[in-house]
Amino acid sequence: MTSATLSVWAPSASRVDVVVARVDGSGAEPTSAAQRHAMTAGDDGWWTWARPDDVTLDYAFSIDGGDPRPDPRSAWLPHGVHAPSRTFDAAAHRWGDGEWRGTRDGRGVLGGVLYELHIGTFTPEGTFDAAIAHLGHLVDLGVDVVEVMPVAAFGGTHGWGYDGVAPYAVQQAYGGPAAFQRFVDACHGRGLGVCLDVVYNHLGPTGNYLAEFGPYFTDTHTTPWGPAVNLDADGSHEVRRWVVDNALRWFRDFHVDALRLDAVHELRDASEPHILAQLSDETASLATELGRPLDLIAESDLNDAIMVTPTVEGGRGMTAQWDDDIHHALHVALTGETQGYYADFAGSNEAWPEGGSISVLAKTLTDAFLHDGRLSTFRGEVWGARVDPEVRSGHEFLAYLQTHDQVGNRATGDRISDQVSPGQQAIGAALYLLSPFTAMVFMGEEWRASTPFAFFTSFEEEWLAEAVRTGRRAEFAAHGWNEADVPDPQDPATRAHSVLDWSEPNAPGHNEMLHFYRELIKVRRTQPDVASGDLRGTSVTYDEDARWLIMSRGSVHVVANLAGRAGVVPFAGEVEHVLASWGRSPIVDSHGVRLDGHDVAVLRTAV
Repeated sequence: MTSATLSVWAPSASRVDVVVARVDGSGAEPTSAAQRHAMTAGDDGWWTWARPDDVTLDYAFSIDGGDPRPDPRSAWLPHGVHAPSRTFDAAAHRWGDGEWRGTRDGRGVLGGVLYELHIGTFTPEGTFDAAIAHLGHLVDLGVDVVEVMPVAAFGGTHGWGYDGVAPYAVQQAYGGPAAFQRFVDACHGRGLGVCLDVVYNHLGPTGNYLAEFGPYFTDTHTTPWGPAVNLDADGSHEVRRWVVDNALRWFRDFHVDALRLDAVHELRDASEPHILAQLSDETASLATELGRPLDLIAESDLNDAIMVTPTVEGGRGMTAQWDDDIHHALHVALTGETQGYYADFAGSNEAWPEGGSISVLAKTLTDAFLHDGRLSTFRGEVWGARVDPEVRSGHEFLAYLQTHDQVGNRATGDRISDQVSPGQQAIGAALYLLSPFTAMVFMGEEWRASTPFAFFTSFEEEWLAEAVRTGRRAEFAAHGWNEADVPDPQDPATRAHSVLDWSEPNAPGHNEMLHFYRELIKVRRTQPDVASGDLRGTSVTYDEDARWLIMSRGSVHVVANLAGRAGVVPFAGEVEHVLASWGRSPIVDSHGVRLDGHDVAVLRTAV
């Protein structure tokens, strides 16, 4: 019988015991009584215990005689976040992706099309194995990368995943770690890369036992969730390793191609190198070792290209970053909503006195940000920095019409399709899918899904469930909503109503939009001028009063009529081919392009 080692970092402990129970085969329950063993202390705060490596164990650590707690680096929590960890052999999976060269045949995510999905609502079963059955739909759509919302273990069975407390584990309700490996393998077999959404800026409110082990959190900085993850105070070296090792593990042991890093502006780190720069450099080294591109995509509220500037130039070294300004500009121009942070994007105000919402949209489509060193009234200060088109590629910014946040953080989880006409959605889709930015589709958007994506939880503690329920309803009541109209996050029906309806893609009222999205992505892939990320090669003309806009990308032009009535959009180019159109085939004559109300056409002109 050979042995391996269980280890845990507990630098202040006087004694650490490991409580273990044997699990035979794939049994769900231990087959032996739990036994307690003293662990051996090391000089660096680590404690170890040699274990037999040819058996599966359930185990937990007891610090100074306290209650046994799951491993902070637990790979598997089959019985939930309060129960013991289970050993998991990541090398046991027989991978079938030996020929996989990486996303987009080794080119990485930049310039591709991502598809954000939530495993728990992508199918009624809510599992990785069930999701595999629908990967063909994504291939037919033209997707390059499947972006999976967080899978780290969290309290309960259903939730968005941003309240995870065990970043190394995979939520058991989704199938656990082995199922995630099968999912990634299946994606690669169909030519799809996988991006995993990870959360390092906080842990959820239940099942978070890290503070019992060591200084994982610090009062030196605060975040919206309380004390910050300790990245620069005493003991931070091992906490930083806990973060970076986790990221590298997804790449190495699960063959993930990219990570989406949640709210990196809340990773409070005053040390050098910044945790993101350290992660970037170590990811680059691993990419060289593995022989395939590994990408890091940041969700950042800073509106600063320092995020995607290489570390050798003093930047954070991210591959790309989400760009909410593009979303907000599209949303306001299409819906007319101007509450909250949407206000600045309406234009003709202190933040943007140069024009209205269409002029704001034109700016974001060419400059990436509205707030690029100008006033943000929502934040109450000058915000962001200008993107230099001579240095930065548009591909380093993600553009989208919907995301889990922008849908699910609405009171009822209503989608853009509930707020605008099909033609208006088609306009928004054409503008972001054919923009100079890397594009991202939110699940179901492509067929104008009728199902909402509401905020839902399944916390087992009644006090926490009630706090979430009343807090969310009070939040929206303050904005004029009737509390009774806000779905109860804890009601299982809220999750059930958010599950995609896979009978819709081929149904009337849905398949037309799906066909249009496929055509747009085909244009993106086949037209070199559109495939380029050169911001200097994009120009936008518009008429605010007549409500039309033309986004030109070399010889390809997206001609949009945002008005609700038919009209002529002035256009002087010699049209060689209509690459895509939403309504009737557009009429092009000496006056311009005749379009129906809420209509869009993609034209290619002679060189």
